[in-house]
Amino acid sequence: MGRLFVLHLEGKIYSCKHCRTHLALSEDIVSKSFHSRHGKAYLFSKVANVSMGEKEDRQMMTGMHTVVDIFCVGCGSIVGWKYESAHEKSQKYKEGKSVLERFKLSGPDGSNYWVSSHDSHIGGSDADDV
Repeated sequence: MGRLFVLHLEGKIYSCKHCRTHLALSEDIVSKSFHSRHGKAYLFSKVANVSMGEKEDRQMMTGMHTVVDIFCVGCGSIVGWKYESAHEKSQKYKEGKSVLERFKLSGPDGSNYWVSSHDSHIGGSDADDV
């Protein structure tokens, strides 16, 4: 398979809660008002140490988007998705940005985000307001 090169970030880091691989910096958060099947999710302008799945059209709360799931390169866990394109003009700002599910991350202070049963969301994932 080859050698795995992992980028080590400096600053306030969000990392994979399973293997602690660095994924994003707090300063790259665009919005904290996104939601996923597991609860809160954050929109980042850039992420690191992820691999991408296949492109697919996905109906979300704010309309149809072309997205790819993103996976931690350290352990292979799905950690969120990346917006390849937005079909609605008002959603074009999301293109090229990535959403990381807070439930899948360890925060800058080492904290994990736990979802209680009444907070979980079922169905599609997307922002309710930005």
